[in-house]
Amino acid sequence: MTSQPVRVAMWSGPRNISTAMMRAFENRPDCAVWDEPFYAWYLQQTGLPHPMRDAVIAAGEAADWRAIVADCTATPLAENRHGNQPSIHYQKHMTHHMLPGIDLGWLGQVTNAFLIRRPEAVLASYHDRHTDIELRDVGFQEQADLFDRVADINGAAPVVMDSDDILADPAAALQRLCDALGIPFDPAMLAWPAGRRDSDGVWAAHWYMSVEASTGLAKPSRTRPLPEHLRPLAEQCRPYYDRLAQHRI
Repeated sequence: MTSQPVRVAMWSGPRNISTAMMRAFENRPDCAVWDEPFYAWYLQQTGLPHPMRDAVIAAGEAADWRAIVADCTATPLAENRHGNQPSIHYQKHMTHHMLPGIDLGWLGQVTNAFLIRRPEAVLASYHDRHTDIELRDVGFQEQADLFDRVADINGAAPVVMDSDDILADPAAALQRLCDALGIPFDPAMLAWPAGRRDSDGVWAAHWYMSVEASTGLAKPSRTRPLPEHLRPLAEQCRPYYDRLAQHRI
């Protein structure tokens, strides 16, 4: 009997090295990745005018969240980009895509982890691509709610990684993450070829320029200043970040 893959659901907000982390996992020969499974459904439900909205909806499952959950939890995996049958399924999820009405019981069927980043850094980066930002756009509150739900299901706090810790020492941080997820660390996670991937969402053309140029996890060459008008929003996000940061490994 073929063993079931380890299904890693990594919960993040936008602009939080989440795509770089997807690159790290996809570079493993034993892993397949999925880029924001619920994005098309989220846009269809909310009507939000995100960049490339029509293309995103056309490319994904936009009608039924249950079909997405089925693919996250039960569908056999096809060969990955390395030509292997993967034993790890890494799912890059945005926390704010989990709208009210989705039955979150499926979180008990995957291995959940949470990727956090300081609000000031998230908002400064998001502002480069989208200037009109609200709390719901960056997913801090939803991330805290999902953390609580997973903790209830598991009876213990789930894995939390801080992007600053990862960028400060990628090898050590990814070793800790893999240990916590119950999978072996692979040095292939530390470096990858530049360029776009077939697994990237169609929205990559708008959002992924920096990641496409990257070849590994590295500190940004410059620190973006936070625009003054976003400081109140950063303070609004701060308690959610601080609560999860207490559990980071």
